[in-house]
Amino acid sequence: MIPATPALSDIDPAPRSPLDLPRRLRQFWNARHPRKDNLQLHHGNVYILPTRAGWVFSAVLLVLLLSSINFQLNLGYLLTFLLGGSAIVSLHMTHRTLRGLSLHLREPQPVHAGEAAVVEAVLDNADTHARPALGLRVGDKAADPAAWTWVDVPGMGSATVHLSVAADRRGRYPLPRITIHTRFPFGLFHAWSIWRPAAEVLVWPAPERPAPPLAAGPQASGNHPRSRILAGDEVDGVRDWRRGDALRLVAWKKSTRTLAATGTLVSRDRETRVQQDLWLDWTSAAPLPPEARLSRLTAWIWSADRGDLAYGLRLPGQQIEPSTGDLHRLRCLEALAMWQVRS
Repeated sequence: MIPATPALSDIDPAPRSPLDLPRRLRQFWNARHPRKDNLQLHHGNVYILPTRAGWVFSAVLLVLLLSSINFQLNLGYLLTFLLGGSAIVSLHMTHRTLRGLSLHLREPQPVHAGEAAVVEAVLDNADTHARPALGLRVGDKAADPAAWTWVDVPGMGSATVHLSVAADRRGRYPLPRITIHTRFPFGLFHAWSIWRPAAEVLVWPAPERPAPPLAAGPQASGNHPRSRILAGDEVDGVRDWRRGDALRLVAWKKSTRTLAATGTLVSRDRETRVQQDLWLDWTSAAPLPPEARLSRLTAWIWSADRGDLAYGLRLPGQQIEPSTGDLHRLRCLEALAMWQVRS
């Protein structure tokens, strides 16, 4: 289960006043941890403090020491220094569990507004000793137990952690900081480090559901309608696979034989028909408000892409010529995500 996390648009808010010490403290920590997608943990960026149990344990040791001094208890001295030595060893082991660990971030995939962006982090361990009980969270909800994701990293191995960030608004946002911590082995000390990834996540507008049928916008002035060959409904045979063929046209059963014989795929050769390019125009979504228009255009882009139609996008101040394919769809969705987002 991927834990819920704060929204992307709430990252690193500016201080509300000069006395807003918590936010100013976060800014101080952020200055010490510049944004990077690869982080090596070492003495300079791993911090450690006693936990609540650690402070209680220290108080018990102090009482044992005072009692041993007052009553001249040799066994009390032995017990006190034995427990104190164990605490010192625990301090070293807790810090070593994080020290030397390498963190790598994989580029997050775009999502629609209202969905959760998945942050995939890889933890590499170049040492022979394992690093158990590592907790990672996104944002500042340290008191929420559900915000932590736990992982064990084996010796000379790696582990992948998936974290979640709520994407509430369209646009491009930097990822929030990631905290990694451990209390291994006894829970007496809390070691942690802060990781601020440099990657950004692109949030597309949420598609309208249900969306009306596709509406073609007017042709651009001076342009003539273009036509292209589209796949029809009847199968006319098969042919060698060509770059740009949709995956749904690949004849997979026949391709298994041709791959073994010639190393090539075969595609279904369908009867063709001619159709004009489709323009998805800002004015076609009138009289909706701007955000609702973007949601409708997003739904139309997905509908046209599923239908293998050549479509273009026309926004106020921006125009993308008709085309097809994944790269064209991503370009159009990015244009909708970033449209006047900085204004």
